[in-house]
Formats: sequence, structure tokens, C-alpha cells
Amino acid sequence: MFLLIVVIGLAMVFTFTNGFHDSANAIATSVSTRALTMRAALAMAAIGNLVGFFFGAKVASTVGEGIIELEVGPYALAIVACALVGAIGWNLVTWWFGLPSSSSHALVGGMVGAALAGGMTVLWTGVFDKILVPMIVSPVIGFVLGATVMIAILWLFRKRSPAGTGRGFRRAQTLSAAAMAFGHGMQDAAKTVGIIVLALVVAGYQDDYSIPMWTLLVTAAVLAFGTATGGTRIMRTLGRKIIELDPPHGFAAEATAASVLYVASAGMGAPVSTTHVIPSAIMGAGSTKRTSAVRWAVAGNMVAAWVTTFPAAAALSAGTLLVADFLV
Repeated sequence: MFLLIVVIGLAMVFTFTNGFHDSANAIATSVSTRALTMRAALAMAAIGNLVGFFFGAKVASTVGEGIIELEVGPYALAIVACALVGAIGWNLVTWWFGLPSSSSHALVGGMVGAALAGGMTVLWTGVFDKILVPMIVSPVIGFVLGATVMIAILWLFRKRSPAGTGRGFRRAQTLSAAAMAFGHGMQDAAKTVGIIVLALVVAGYQDDYSIPMWTLLVTAAVLAFGTATGGTRIMRTLGRKIIELDPPHGFAAEATAASVLYVASAGMGAPVSTTHVIPSAIMGAGSTKRTSAVRWAVAGNMVAAWVTTFPAAAALSAGTLLVADFLV
């Protein structure tokens, strides 16, 4: 029981870091274009995460039973604990440097690394189909759709004054930011529930991967609290360092990212990364100004963080388990 409580506690710590780490994903564009104040944007993101969380059952199922296969027992719980330690560690490192890395891929990388170090089974088909392929495809879709939506906006409002168009899209960003927060809740809160259910199963407290209501309520509350603390380091990267956004471009990026998250969550149950989708959509929308408007060096640093996240979190979790084995 004690080890299970430790695992659930670590899951809540991960959820909290996910909240302040990824809150920027939902609100950076709205804050940078002055569509919303920081306080209003954080409140909206917290509420959107809370509500969206209850629609992420497919993602929770993928994380809980589609990534690794563990035997029932205390050692399996130790593996889950080390997976969470690796994910939390990488979240904190990338937050400190202001890099929008993926909490989702940190968690999955931690699970894979700990399972390999512990001699357990990794379901590589699930990792490839549900994690690696979406990891590559979703940023490409985000970029292309972001550019497409922005081109459509430029054509539809070509006869309107820039000032009037800007005011209209500044108001519209309230809706697109809320949609983005909802999509983030569908994805990121559900992942924590998936790993808690996995812990309950390997601890022998459940025979199946059904989701208890208390896991939904507790995880949603912790994610909302973490989101409300904000993530200004990462927000500066998303909202200002990639490109200087205006309201139409911000709306195009948020609407695109939210659409991708909905399809991935409700349609595929794939735990895609909001941290991959929204920056890609920002770059796609921004590239319609001119190619040089996007600060590609900053974008390159972000892509490097994306590529590094999975193996880095895996290495951290594997190292944690090996140290724990040595000490025990």
C-alpha cells in the first residue's frame, strides 16, 4: 500500500509539473496578442483543462495498457515510480531552460526506459503506432493546417481594414484559447489517469483497466492548480521568440492546434503532444507573413528538445531504477 501511495503521489507531482509546464501551450498566443490578460488566460486554461479531462478516456486507455506490460507485484510498482521520476525530472529541466518539450513523450519515454531496465515487456507496436508516428506526423499537420487556415483568413478578410480585423480576431481568440485548453485537458490529464490505473492493476487493487472516478477528480484538480501557477518561461518562447504574433495569426494557430488535438484524442486515442502541435501551428501561420518572419533558430532548438525528450526521459527513469536496485 505504501508504495502505491508513493506512485500516486509522484503521479500528482508529474501532473502539477505538466500543468505549469504546458499551460503556455493553451494561452501563450492569446496573451502575446493581448487578447487576454495573463490572469484571465490562466483561469481559462485551468477550467478548460478541467472540463476537457473528462473526455480523454481513449488516451488514458492507451497509456495504461498500450505502452508497457508489467507483472503484478511491488517491483512493477517501483518501475512505474521510476518512470514518473524520469518524466518529472525532464519536465523540470526543460522548464528551467524555457524549452517547450513534451510532457506526454517524457512520460512515455520514462515508462519505456524503466520497463527495459526492469526486464519487463515494452509493447513496441503500441509505442510505434500511438506515439512515434503521431510524434512525427502531428507537427507536420499542425504546420500545414496553420498555414492553410491563415491563408484562408487573409483571403476572406482581404477587403477589411487591418485594425478592424485585428479587433475581431482578438475577441475570437477567447474562443480559440478555450478550445485549445479543452484539447489539452483531453490529452494531458488523461495520461496521468492512465498511469494511475496501471499502478492500481499491478498493485492488485484492480483486475481491469477501468477508470475510477476519484482518479478523474483528483488528477483534474491538480492539473488545473498546476496550470493556474502559469509557465512564463515557456510562454515567452511560444508567444514572442518564435514570431511576433497578431490576433489573426494567433487565432489560426490555436484553432488549428485544437482541431488536431480533438481528432487525436477522440478519434484515435493517440497521446499526441500539445507542445508539438501548437508551436508547429504558430510557425505555419507565421510563415504566411514571410518565411524570414519565423525565427528558425529558436524553432530548431525546440525541435532538438522534442527529439531529445523521449530518450532523455527513458535514460533518467532507467538510471533511477538501476540506482534503486543497487541501493536496495
